[in-house]
Amino acid sequence: MRPPQVPQAPRAHVASLSRRTLLRGASTAAIAANLGVPHAAAAPATRVAPMPMPTPVPLRAVRLRPSPYRDALDANAAYVMRLSPDRLLHNYRAQAGLEPKGEVYGGWESDTIAGHTLGHYLSALALLHAQTGAEAPRLRAAYVVAELALCQRRGRDGFLCGFTRRREGRIEPGRAAFDEIEAGLIHSTGFDLNGAWSPLYNWHKLMAGLLDVAQLCGDRLAASVCLGLASYLGDLFDRLDEAQLQQVLACEYGGLNESFAELHGRTGDPRWLALARRIYDRRTLDPLARGEDDLANLHANTQIPKIVGLARLYEITGEPAYATASLTFWNAVTAHHSYVIGGNGDREYFTAADSIADHVTEQTCETCASYNMLKLTRQIYARRPHAGIFDYYERTHLNHILAQQNPRTGMFAYMTPLLAGSARAYSTPFDDFWCCVGTGMESHAKHGDSVWWHDGRETILVNLFVPSRLDWAGIRLVLDTDYPKSGHVTLRVEHAPRRPLALRVRLPSWSGETAVSLNDAVLPATADPDGYLSLRRCWNDGDRLELVFDMRLRLEHPAGSAGLATVLRGPAVLAVDLGPADRPWDGLAPALVGGSVLDNLVREGDGYRARGVGRPDDFLLTAFAFQHERRSAVYLPVFDAPGWSREQARLRAEQEAARALAARSVDLFHPGEMQSERDHALDARSSFPVVYRGRNGRDARAGGFFAFRMRTRPGPLELRATYWGEERDHDFLILVEGSVIATERLTGGRTGLFFDRTYRIPDSLTEGKDGITVRFEPLPDRTAGPVFGVACLSAASPQAIPDQP
Repeated sequence: MRPPQVPQAPRAHVASLSRRTLLRGASTAAIAANLGVPHAAAAPATRVAPMPMPTPVPLRAVRLRPSPYRDALDANAAYVMRLSPDRLLHNYRAQAGLEPKGEVYGGWESDTIAGHTLGHYLSALALLHAQTGAEAPRLRAAYVVAELALCQRRGRDGFLCGFTRRREGRIEPGRAAFDEIEAGLIHSTGFDLNGAWSPLYNWHKLMAGLLDVAQLCGDRLAASVCLGLASYLGDLFDRLDEAQLQQVLACEYGGLNESFAELHGRTGDPRWLALARRIYDRRTLDPLARGEDDLANLHANTQIPKIVGLARLYEITGEPAYATASLTFWNAVTAHHSYVIGGNGDREYFTAADSIADHVTEQTCETCASYNMLKLTRQIYARRPHAGIFDYYERTHLNHILAQQNPRTGMFAYMTPLLAGSARAYSTPFDDFWCCVGTGMESHAKHGDSVWWHDGRETILVNLFVPSRLDWAGIRLVLDTDYPKSGHVTLRVEHAPRRPLALRVRLPSWSGETAVSLNDAVLPATADPDGYLSLRRCWNDGDRLELVFDMRLRLEHPAGSAGLATVLRGPAVLAVDLGPADRPWDGLAPALVGGSVLDNLVREGDGYRARGVGRPDDFLLTAFAFQHERRSAVYLPVFDAPGWSREQARLRAEQEAARALAARSVDLFHPGEMQSERDHALDARSSFPVVYRGRNGRDARAGGFFAFRMRTRPGPLELRATYWGEERDHDFLILVEGSVIATERLTGGRTGLFFDRTYRIPDSLTEGKDGITVRFEPLPDRTAGPVFGVACLSAASPQAIPDQP
């Protein structure tokens, strides 16, 4: 459907950039207003045309030079080419009635979301071909497309899928779910649509991969397969009324709207534009179109691709509502919902605005979310180029995307944990295939895609300092640097046309003083109104432009928490190195104590030693991005001397409370811990272990349960369960010996806290027994838990004791 019309400029309360992305001397409101100006080509004649819009130089014109980014590209290329296309095609062939040529892979590829990896794989192959010029990825992509075309021809209407669906314990072909939807039978939750795991998201990845192969490899068959699938989906959606469609769109659909908008952009067919408009989740997108940040408790990466789609629709239509929604979202996420490394989400969900300090955990920063935020950032930047926008892009690209891949193995992290003592958990080659494996294959195939931009043939913009060579439109430039190890960047002209050419180099907002020279002659480092060093001249072959950025240390505090800080040097986030990831760490989280802590961070090798201001001992800070196999601490508590004394007293009080509880304990069960679950005879279905804030737990999804045995003793007993205070809309039963002793509903409201709930166990259920069976069972379409600890306790009083934070 068509989103409602709203004024062009977003509301002032959300139209703001984070402090680290502000341009020098520019007001926040002015930047947001400028970013909301539509593209001149799509604007009505009554609008004032902005300055010419930049476009990224084609990826095929950029080659990476030696650097950590090149290392990541090489490791990724080796992994991508190790994967077997026939194994990724297993479900596609099986569901088309063809004999599979390879055994199905493990992990998600053996679940109902199977097939999503193939779409990512196609994109990665196409990007690798463009980024490196290698023919092997193009040929591999052509083989996959030919196989998909064969599968599609076996059907009658363009249908093609690798996903399946689960129904009453059986695994069925994915077609069954959509035959029901076509008949008007729709059962949709956040990640389940008629028993299939996010099938529209799955199709978006496949369509995006086919579109990438068509564009970057010139493969016409890929475009044909994509159009066939689009026709099937278009016919399906045409049969749904608006209420039914909204019900379907309640399940994650990725950026399916973007795929149809892109199809319209390439073909001019109005059918695809109309369909892209209809794929519009009113519940989450309408508030954004009104200029409102209403993101708390929404799954982050479910929303970001939708916004990327709206931004693409804006590029095509110039419709103000699309501009408002996408800019509102980008501003809200970058200014109010992002961690210092640029990522967002705790346990994949947005939290309340400016609550990052309460959510520093080992479940932060899903990589897919940053992958998609960088796509959106490119779109926002293209509307009105500001160097400050690329401060955010650079920070996220360096500190999250580069950190996500282990260059030694080529494997990828799902989350990037920020809790002190945590380490990144990387995928295995053939037995995981998480969504972040897919986006990882894409991210590390295109590190050159946002370095160089152009404005027609008269201006070249340098937005990232990634060592690379540009060869485009008769212009050959080389960028060399060991940035961010140092702030020294050299741009060398290999060849330039014999006409004036503007070179605009981003001056990062964090660099207080930048030294600039051209062929060793000092130049003033003055930023233009858009935050760039701008030089327009007739360039000569061999010209050399050098910049040296000010890389001094600085502290950043998350919003609303002066007692928590991160240390940065240039764009790089520094973290305390807490030792190898393969060794346990259970020490006291490092802290900074004193007034001028930066003055006591002393250079040591590639890092900085906290001398006299580190607690419990001096520690070493190094670049977080490169702590691939280390345990880290990014966010550091900051105390004065009295505050540190109070903190130590608080820790002692916690230890005393734990000892008092232990004295009443009959038995303790630690969900999610292998040995404890074995010791307590765990029995479970549709139940999964979780880890959050250093605590293990377990949940049970709709239709499942988990149950375990606990010891008892004579006398009144209580059951105490520990929950996380921000869970909401989780409804479940707690049973002892088959009898319901409580119906629990988690409603949130306990920000930043675990809390205990205590339930009296009727004497009749324990009398004469030395053990009981405890069961957590969700109500229909709900989740039980997660539960982070269960204790069987001697009753403290005739009444159940109150909840404890």
